[in-house]
Amino acid sequence: MHELNFPKFDFRFKSNENKISIFDEIRKKFIILQPEEWVRQHCVQYLIQHKNYPKSLINVEKTLQINNLNKRYDIVVFNPDGSIHLIVECKAADIDINQKTFDQIARYNLALDASYLMVTNGINHYYCKMDFKKEQYQFLKDIPDYQ
Repeated sequence: MHELNFPKFDFRFKSNENKISIFDEIRKKFIILQPEEWVRQHCVQYLIQHKNYPKSLINVEKTLQINNLNKRYDIVVFNPDGSIHLIVECKAADIDINQKTFDQIARYNLALDASYLMVTNGINHYYCKMDFKKEQYQFLKDIPDYQ
């Protein structure tokens, strides 16, 4: 797997039938290790260990409906009141982040109304704060720590 632009984390792995799996602390199960999953697991650990988000407020890979189509978000962080604080869109390290990626997370946010957005391929990370009045997002240097 690619070296990513995240701090180093200790992961649990297992091998079965020549496939390596990584343990997902949120889903509480082993997931086949694909390039996008590698980025997703680093991002989850970054949120927990460096931004202090409680595991209980993090949700990984769930389905949502947008215009009668089923889509899957990568990571959502909830506020304690159940509203959505952050949506994260993860791409594999060899996938460039472009306008299409931002359009994708913006479409998801039409349904979810998150305050913050993060897009990452593990190498480049982009953070945005939503301005719902102006219907636009403002780029940030980082997402806020959990408070």
